[in-house]
Amino acid sequence: MPRLDVRMDTERRRRLEEIGAARGTPISEVVRALIDDAYEGIMQERRRRAAARLIGLDVEAPPDPDTLSRELEAAHESGGLR
Repeated sequence: MPRLDVRMDTERRRRLEEIGAARGTPISEVVRALIDDAYEGIMQERRRRAAARLIGLDVEAPPDPDTLSRELEAAHESGGLR
């Protein structure tokens, strides 16, 4: 695993130690968990924005699965694609 050295002030180090003590985990695990949490927050926001863009598109909703299946079968019958 690659090593990363991070310099921080005394107060932030104290906070990390306090979080680690509360969780019963080493500081390195606290840092990894905080990174994972921050990353997940960013990904959730990206997904939310993508969903909002999709909702904003003027796209016709597809028919129900049974109707769609019949339409596709009809289109792919011999001579159906013209």
